[in-house]
Formats: sequence, C-alpha cells, structure tokens
Amino acid sequence: METIVKKVDSENPQQEIIKEAAELIRGGWPVAFPTETVYGLGADAMRADAARRIYEAKGRPSDNPLIIHIADMAALEQIVSEVPEQAKQLAEAFWPGPLTMILPKAPEVPYETTGGLDTVAVRMPSHPVAAAVIRAGGGFIAAPSANASGRPSPTLAEHVYEDLAGRIPLILDGGEVGLGIESTIVDLSVPVPVVLRPGSITREMLSEVIGEIALDPGITGSDENVRPKAPGMKYRHYAPKAELILVSGENGKVVDRINELVRAQSHCGVICCDETKDCYRAEFIKSIGSREHTDRIAHNLYAVLREFDALSVDRIYSETFETSGVGEAVMNRLLKAAGYHILSVGNPIQERRDEDV
Repeated sequence: METIVKKVDSENPQQEIIKEAAELIRGGWPVAFPTETVYGLGADAMRADAARRIYEAKGRPSDNPLIIHIADMAALEQIVSEVPEQAKQLAEAFWPGPLTMILPKAPEVPYETTGGLDTVAVRMPSHPVAAAVIRAGGGFIAAPSANASGRPSPTLAEHVYEDLAGRIPLILDGGEVGLGIESTIVDLSVPVPVVLRPGSITREMLSEVIGEIALDPGITGSDENVRPKAPGMKYRHYAPKAELILVSGENGKVVDRINELVRAQSHCGVICCDETKDCYRAEFIKSIGSREHTDRIAHNLYAVLREFDALSVDRIYSETFETSGVGEAVMNRLLKAAGYHILSVGNPIQERRDEDV
C-alpha cells in the first residue's frame, strides 16, 4: 500500500483534503491526522472491520481499547448507555481538550473498538484538523496514537510515516502538535473516579471539578502484584529502540552515577534537563527542557526518544522528574518506556542488583 502525505493547514484545514480523508474513513480505512496531544490513527469507530484495520496497522494487541473521538456532546449520548453528572461537569470544564472519559458503552459500539470491554473511552479533541476529520468522517472516530505499537507516540507527521508507511493510505501533515503527550484518562464507570493515565489535565484539576479522585496503582508500577485496570496499560509503551534506564536520587549523585556508567560503556546516550546538561560527558546528550517548565518537558519527551533512535545508541540513561502536576504524566511515560527499570542512587541493595547495567 502506498502512503500519501498531504500538508494541511492546522488552523483552517482545506476542505478537499478533509473530504479525501473522510472518504477513506467511511470506506473502513484508517487515516493519520494531528490532534492537540499527538498524531492519531483514525477509523470509523462503529465498524468492527475498521477497528481491526487499526490494530493491524499498528501491530496493536486486540484487547487494547481504542478511544472514540467525537466533535459534539450530542454524539456522546449515542455511544454510552448513560451520561453521569460527573461526566457532564468534566466535559463542561475540559472539552474540547485532552481528557478521555471511560463510561458504560451503548450496544451499538462494537467490542472490537472497546477491546472486548463493556465500557468505552471517549474524548473530544480541540485541534481544528481533528474536529474536521471527525465531523466529515461520520462523527465517531476511533483513534489511538498513530505509531507502531510500543513505540514513542508521534508528535510530527514524519514520525507517523517512519512507523506506518505502507500500512495506511493517508497521513495529514498539520505540523508539530501542541502538547506532545496523550490525553488524561479518567474512569467514571466506578463509584470513585480513577485516573488510568495521567496527562496535561492533572488530578488536581479534575478534583477541583468533581471532588474525590483516585490514581490507579498500575500507573507507577510500585506494586508488582497490582494489575493495571485498563487493558491498554498492560503493555510496554513509548519505548525507544535502545534500552532505557532511569536513574533517581539527589541531582549531584545522579549526574556522577550516570557519568560513571557511560565511561564504562560506548555508544550511550543521556536524557537530562537544561540545568544539568553541561555536567555530562556522554557521547550523546539531549536535554528535554528546564525543570521549571514541566509542560515543555512533556512536549519534548517523545521527540527526544525518537532522536536517540536515529543515533542508534545501545543504551540511554535518563534523569527522573518531579511527579506533581504534569510531571506525573512525564514519569508515567518514562517508566513505561523503561519497562520500570530504575536505578536508585544511594540505595546499596539496588546498586548491587544493578551494578552490571
């Protein structure tokens, strides 16, 4: 299959290009397009065969639920069995925007879209291109990130082409996305709402609107006996080709330990912040941004991981970051990308366990 890339105005998308994308979607094919979070791979959410084509193109496990993207509140009532008051409150506060809500699904939604679950994940993106594609494509677009399963999510059309060329017919190139990390996911199908994936809409922001809200233990991987609730959380995600190891501890000690590790090896990379970039002596060093601007760190994360892929390094050592606010989302993505491999500086037991890293 030939993959065509078409430039599209991110603010005022050309209608002829949107029409071409919509015709492919209505025909059951997936199309990649920009959202405010990352690039999505969208197909008709109400067609089982279209959902299967998304899974096939991405190499995605079929029990990993897809998020249905809508363009107005009227559409929500058609794909869920009920709209609780908390969902209305969150929609009023954060839609359109980077928030996904999990609700009981309506019978019309195929299980191929929900990964076999009786709940459905829904969000309303704010990006003009995404909104235009949704409306023209039928109003219900299932759209996971437009990358090969397990890879860093795409923030540029070039990332999509790198992963999916030959697997999908069309990529709409709207330039670099704004946020750079996926939407926050909150489960409203349970008595106490639970954040299943942190994002730029933080727990604190959600709590201000609906009160008590919990964090799924599987997000941090702090308890090996806890199984993440959402099937999409079972798999390693966001991972670069090289082995990624997180190094935590006091800043000075982290720098010293990473420098020791890279001196003993070749072809290693370091992910750090602006404040420590000049302290490293690795072959490849990339700052992810200043610790004073966590939103920029989140924005830069996936692009930096893909830059290391282009350098073909064997191993990457990364600093860790604060887990408050958007930092919670940053660390969630880094932990998943590293397969929860953390080297804690100053912890003698773990130092011995990881001394061969």
